[in-house]
Amino acid sequence: MNTQNQTGNTPEKKYRAGSISATVWSNKGQNKTGEAVEFKTISLSRCYKDEKGEWQNTSSLRTGDLPKAGVVLQKAYEYLVLKEQELFKAQ
Repeated sequence: MNTQNQTGNTPEKKYRAGSISATVWSNKGQNKTGEAVEFKTISLSRCYKDEKGEWQNTSSLRTGDLPKAGVVLQKAYEYLVLKEQELFKAQ
């Protein structure tokens, strides 16, 4: 499985529950005034083996995947909120 997204970023943090994972990505961009900014995104995916036995990823979830998706999304959210709090403490 590829650990980089289409823009070449590497994951900052990954949470997994069975075949479901939430990955926190750190991204760089520009705001409306052209200043450099950093922002976070979260991708949610399910891994599975295809007919050839090779690992694949999909963003489509089955009904039974939803509880695990909730768990990994909550963990990713907690990570981001706690990291943000650390930034405020450093000021």
